[in-house]
Amino acid sequence: MCAVLRIVGLVVAVMAAMVIRVACSQSHDYGDALSKSILFFEGQRSGKLPSSQRMTWRKDSALRDGYEIGVDLVGGYYDAGDNVKFNFPMAFSTTMLAWSVLEFGKGMSSDLSHALDAIRWATDYFLKATSIPGFVFVQVGDPYGDHNCWERPEDMDTPRTPFAVSKQFPGSEVSAEIAAALAASAMVFRPIDLKYSARLLKRARMVFDFADKYQGSYNDSLGPWVCPFYCDFSGYEDELVWGAAWLFKATKQPIYWNYVVQNINKVESSATVKYINGVSYLGGSFAEFGWDSKHAGINVLVSKLIMSMSGTGSTPFIQNADKFICTLLPESPTISVSYSPGGLLFKPGGSNMQHATTLSFLLVVYARYLKLSSRVVHCGNVVARPARLVKLAKGQVDYILGSNPLGMSYMVGYGKKFPQRIHHRGSSLPSVGQHPKQIDCKGGTDYYYSKNPNPNLLIGALVGGPDINDSYADSREDFVQSEPTTYINAPFVGVLAYFNSRSS
Repeated sequence: MCAVLRIVGLVVAVMAAMVIRVACSQSHDYGDALSKSILFFEGQRSGKLPSSQRMTWRKDSALRDGYEIGVDLVGGYYDAGDNVKFNFPMAFSTTMLAWSVLEFGKGMSSDLSHALDAIRWATDYFLKATSIPGFVFVQVGDPYGDHNCWERPEDMDTPRTPFAVSKQFPGSEVSAEIAAALAASAMVFRPIDLKYSARLLKRARMVFDFADKYQGSYNDSLGPWVCPFYCDFSGYEDELVWGAAWLFKATKQPIYWNYVVQNINKVESSATVKYINGVSYLGGSFAEFGWDSKHAGINVLVSKLIMSMSGTGSTPFIQNADKFICTLLPESPTISVSYSPGGLLFKPGGSNMQHATTLSFLLVVYARYLKLSSRVVHCGNVVARPARLVKLAKGQVDYILGSNPLGMSYMVGYGKKFPQRIHHRGSSLPSVGQHPKQIDCKGGTDYYYSKNPNPNLLIGALVGGPDINDSYADSREDFVQSEPTTYINAPFVGVLAYFNSRSS
């Protein structure tokens, strides 16, 4: 009997290994996924849509944003499945799109022009949001009113309240992130539109100076409206250093480099327990990167600057970037992330796919930097060469595109099986073309609870993703799993461009 059990166990193990090999060997069309990941941003556009709009079921929306106070705030992006413009995550998404083009633009081929359009849609809006000296607009729309409704952006009748930070009511994190986005984008447009690039860079410097001179968190000034949606849990110090790093990269002026070096210790010390609205939160650290925490991104970005400079002295950036890599490798003695049985990276918090895409982006970027400087990463006795970082990132990309236990792509419109009921108002309701009459605040409730697939495909959207057991409900009501966001997609654009260039 024991012998039979051993044989059966061996057969099961062999079959499991074969399944894993089949999943791992599944090939993906990174070019197609790249095209769709960029197209997604057209579905998130707010404002007057151009004649070149390819996602045609979307129409004009929020054409009077800011007009009640005499400021033009039309444009920009809706962050996720709702109809609010949250400028903090929008700016981070823009920075990541720009960084994607700067690093991997050559791998985008015909999609590069669309990537530039996606960036410019945001930067045009940020120029408006920072057009009044002493003020930075950080949000448009009442999030409570919006979240109480399930209606198309074209039909919005909820308050489009503009929220701004100022000298008296500062918001250094969102202002500095906008500065980073403008500076990174200025570098993107420099070879093709020098005048526009110069305008972006001039505004980036102005907004950064404002963020630095009037320091404070928008949690304190706008807490009831920005929390709990996009509360800053990691402090604003990381955004100030992040913004300065991008300004140094864009200008090469020593004042910004000195700012980075002199203030990095403040970023490290901000990785402590913070209290927001009476609730304690653990702040960012060298291993965190996303719309809130810029720590790992700072270390990776600055590490390349250090590798190309001489006489920079002793700095913690490369050491911390290496430590960050060691937290991701499954074989590392200092791993701090988890992996699902199917291999998807997990970190605490909702909308987990944002971690898989942002950290994969840093993996391939840092692998390039390591290769250029002929370096490896030491994690105790484990030696990680650039190719190991690339392999780990590729595993995440392939999982997202369908090499997973469910055989399901988590990008809408990619592959034969993908999410059908995403948590997204515009996608889940009949398009204006199909249903010209207004659908009011509660008029979309039946569509929200419907078990039918969404009528409009938000092509390229990456959802929040499966749980740590590789299960996915495909339910509109489960927004943690089924809601797409701009900051999930933005870094994935760069990762896909990287693997597209390698495959071609």
